[in-house]
Amino acid sequence: MDKIFELGDIVEMKKTHPCGSKEWKIIRMGADIKIKCCICSRIVMIERNKFEKDMKKIIKKEETIENE
Repeated sequence: MDKIFELGDIVEMKKTHPCGSKEWKIIRMGADIKIKCCICSRIVMIERNKFEKDMKKIIKKEETIENE
């Protein structure tokens, strides 16, 4: 099961954030992943392997503009 995620994607995590959201936007990738809550805008940085384990699914891929 290979979950391919990219910068800017909206992902659903297994655990609910205290504000009630499960949706997070990926804002930085590297050895650690920085994600931002889609409701309260809280930013959290977690290790990549923990992120991959706790991510349920990709809700929305980052849209790229190819018309230009």
